[in-house]
Amino acid sequence: MATYTTEIASDKLISDNPIHQRLLKAYLAAKPWISGDLLEIGCGEGRGVDELLPLAKSYLGLDKIGEVITMLQGKYPGVDFRQAVIPPFKGFKDESYDTIVSFQVIEHIEDDRLFLEEIYRMLKPGGKAIISTPNNTHTLSRNPWHVREYLPQELIDLSSGVFDRVEANGIGGNQKVWDYHEANRKSVQKIMRFDVLDLQHRLPAWVLRMPYEILNRFNRNRLHRQQGDSVVSISHEDYPLVDNPEKGLDLFYILWKKEE
Repeated sequence: MATYTTEIASDKLISDNPIHQRLLKAYLAAKPWISGDLLEIGCGEGRGVDELLPLAKSYLGLDKIGEVITMLQGKYPGVDFRQAVIPPFKGFKDESYDTIVSFQVIEHIEDDRLFLEEIYRMLKPGGKAIISTPNNTHTLSRNPWHVREYLPQELIDLSSGVFDRVEANGIGGNQKVWDYHEANRKSVQKIMRFDVLDLQHRLPAWVLRMPYEILNRFNRNRLHRQQGDSVVSISHEDYPLVDNPEKGLDLFYILWKKEE
């Protein structure tokens, strides 16, 4: 039985629905760019496998959690899933993949430049990587599971130092989504008013993870009770792909490797 942390965001818990739909949108938005041999870095519980498989010549899904990989191997017999802690990507050859996707991963990576350099190395000439990550502009509190979060230009600058072309977009929201986000912001502020010493930024991340989980789950459940149908009714269609990353709840970037 999987344990659904607020970081994973379950498709089985109603209170997680707005986050689940937001994360699912990245897979749907990526579909026009999926082709050839595909590597997914951080496949999680397989939120987007059904969306990606039909579009790829081959698919390999990587995740660091062994339990997740075992579950996916049972759910998708014949599909290649492997446990891996990255970077570096040991045993992966240069120029092996036409497309690499990695959603909500780079914010967890200590050496983010090496992560991007390894993706570049594994891409075939003319290949592309599609990545998403939270837009720090709209983050409501420190997430102790994240090493860092990026402002749009910060990720453009980092990516441009590795890739030959960067297309910077965002996963935005319609009015329903922004109303939920505003209710979430107010709810988080009510909780954080007790943090008069700003411990969320002063304590080590490992100390904060358990209280963060408890309070974040409490907050999502409270929003579900308060917002009711609006939490349930939010779908991926309420999260449009926007060409201005500043307007995105998440950054959604297509990173290109030039043809030889």
